[in-house]
Amino acid sequence: MATKQKCTICNEEVEMNFVPMKEWKLDGILCGDCYSKQLSDFYPGDHVRVNEE
Repeated sequence: MATKQKCTICNEEVEMNFVPMKEWKLDGILCGDCYSKQLSDFYPGDHVRVNEE
């Protein structure tokens, strides 16, 4: 059985891998919650999701 990877920021097991943007200067993968937080912190303002049905 393969071991699950852990988030670089929160160290929780990652269900779906997110790769951090180069500008964030993070090595490794992120969980969805930490990726979303990084997006909000790095790109402040309102974020509108597109292609949602």
